[in-house]
Amino acid sequence: MSKFIYTNDYLLDKKVRIFQPVEGYRASTDAVLLSAAVGADVKNIRILDVGSGTGAVSLCLAHRLKECHVQIYGLELQEDLATLSDMSARENNFDFLKYYQADIRTKLQLPEIKPCSFDIVVTNPPYSEHDMPSPKTSKATAHNLHDFDLNGWLLFCLKMLKPFGRLYMVHRSETLPQICYTFYRKAGDMQVIPIYSKAGQPAKRIVVSVRKDAKTPCRIAEPFVMHDSDGNYTPAAQKILRGGCSFEQL
Repeated sequence: MSKFIYTNDYLLDKKVRIFQPVEGYRASTDAVLLSAAVGADVKNIRILDVGSGTGAVSLCLAHRLKECHVQIYGLELQEDLATLSDMSARENNFDFLKYYQADIRTKLQLPEIKPCSFDIVVTNPPYSEHDMPSPKTSKATAHNLHDFDLNGWLLFCLKMLKPFGRLYMVHRSETLPQICYTFYRKAGDMQVIPIYSKAGQPAKRIVVSVRKDAKTPCRIAEPFVMHDSDGNYTPAAQKILRGGCSFEQL
């Protein structure tokens, strides 16, 4: 199936099984935080995970929303990662979760993936155009944008949303001005959650959500702190990373 040697890992305190390559891209806490941004009160909707990697974001969502009659799809450039993600979905009996290998820089030829057809889009875009790429091809592809910038990535995500659908993303905090520029007059009701490793340190990550076509002003949420002074997860972080809660359930 794959040139990768893969491992059998777990998310959410062993509630979700995930297959990941030994070398190359592997899921981080960013994926679980992003999944937690989606509210719990959703039913009968379609969700798209753009740049799904090993499927961590959508697998966490599938676990939390498995009784909500949702359909979840993932788009991933790397065929091996898409295949591993499908294996993970089957292993967890998430028959409403499906992954496709696809290049969003090109016109998609997938009957189930059409513009303006999703209620929610989640995305953990590659973080940089300019960072020194990893020597491991899979990780470099996942972490570095190639022939495509963040603006183009986010505009694709907006295009896939229904009118007034909501986009959720996680990214580096320094990209917030660029994110605001991309969404200006295209999406509103922006909500920003600053993610702090420890209290008193600069926020390294932000979780951002916007509603397509909305005009509502931006709101900055209270800081979310991952670790206490001893380096242990805070109670709130444990509820998300291990308990599978959403931010609104804290």
